[in-house]
Amino acid sequence: MDGNLTTLERIHRAAKAEFLQKGYKDASLRNIVKSVGMTTGAFYGYYKSKEELFEALVGEHYAYLLNCFQKAQKDFANLPHEQQPEVMGDISGACMFDMLHYAYEHLEECKLILCCSEGTKFFGFIDEMVEIEAEATHAYQEVLQELGRPSPQIDPVLEHILITGMFHTFFELVIHEMPLRDAENYVKEMRAFYTAGWMKIMGQ
Repeated sequence: MDGNLTTLERIHRAAKAEFLQKGYKDASLRNIVKSVGMTTGAFYGYYKSKEELFEALVGEHYAYLLNCFQKAQKDFANLPHEQQPEVMGDISGACMFDMLHYAYEHLEECKLILCCSEGTKFFGFIDEMVEIEAEATHAYQEVLQELGRPSPQIDPVLEHILITGMFHTFFELVIHEMPLRDAENYVKEMRAFYTAGWMKIMGQ
């Protein structure tokens, strides 16, 4: 019941509803404050701005997902070079399942990042993931070169399109709230599809 919630929890609940319905840009701080039954002045005792409120809702989840993916790429890069081709995709694949489960545990917050964050620094989330993946791909190509298994140069525009497509495919599962069991199967199939595709492009 609302009566058992703290004022901060009530602000967060009202803000989530407003942001999910209208997106960050069109969300009204006045509506949020009004629905909690407090004055704007009282609200500013908690947050200085609409942006700070949005960050309070999504910041830790945004950081978790990015850090999870960055760590997976770092762990892969730290493996002995001759071992990397044998496990290509395994570590980042496991990370994708971690991210999926995390997103389902924090569904509203992740949907805020993916669907409602235009006008905030969180709007570039997928672009940041793409950047991490592209850098990891280039590092892996250098390893292949070193192992005497050079891969053809990938056109940077095509590479960007393919990687972006992969993340949009993955996050569609979260956006559309697929049943988790189905989503897990889709991630498994998606990973097999993209791994095979990348190996083909890399001539491996």
